[in-house]
Amino acid sequence: QKEDIEVTLLPAGHCPGSVMFLFEGKNGTVLYTGDFRLAKGEVARMALLHSGTRVKDIQSVYLDTTFCDPKFYHIPSREECLNGILELVRSWTSLTRYHVVWLNCKAAYGYEYLFINLSEELGIKVHVNRLDMFRNMPEILCHVTRDRQTQIHACRHPRDDDCFRWNRLPCGMTCQNGTPLHIISIKPSTMWFGERIK
Repeated sequence: QKEDIEVTLLPAGHCPGSVMFLFEGKNGTVLYTGDFRLAKGEVARMALLHSGTRVKDIQSVYLDTTFCDPKFYHIPSREECLNGILELVRSWTSLTRYHVVWLNCKAAYGYEYLFINLSEELGIKVHVNRLDMFRNMPEILCHVTRDRQTQIHACRHPRDDDCFRWNRLPCGMTCQNGTPLHIISIKPSTMWFGERIK
């Protein structure tokens, strides 16, 4: 038996290119998504989820997501997380130019929002290992750098944690102009929040 269905890809907001699938056919409408990160009100602006002035009737929603677990019953908004990180990074980097922050990002993509906002708010570019990975995201290129002299690093190494133990950044820096760096590490991860809910 054959049936024509319409498949619409909707932005999931999880990382660049992440999508949710909306399947529509004569037997109903289904939304399938993996991890997603949508702020309150964002769905209201997705025209493809609406029919006229109302949200389309969706019979089933399939979630294939890391956080479908009761211990993650409250995850702070992206804005709350950003404000907390901004406050910490601003207070640390303003001490001296030798006070450096390492963003211990475990994935290659998905932190662009953080990099852009830190750079815009603090006027400090974020050191990354490679710029070519962002070639299809030109809006971030003015916020990242290969210059290791910056105070915010998101450089990566296969043994990041090992590097940090020896008070050096994954890119190998331990000092600037002979002055030792004072490094703090921020691990932007919802997993950590869930594990420390108590």
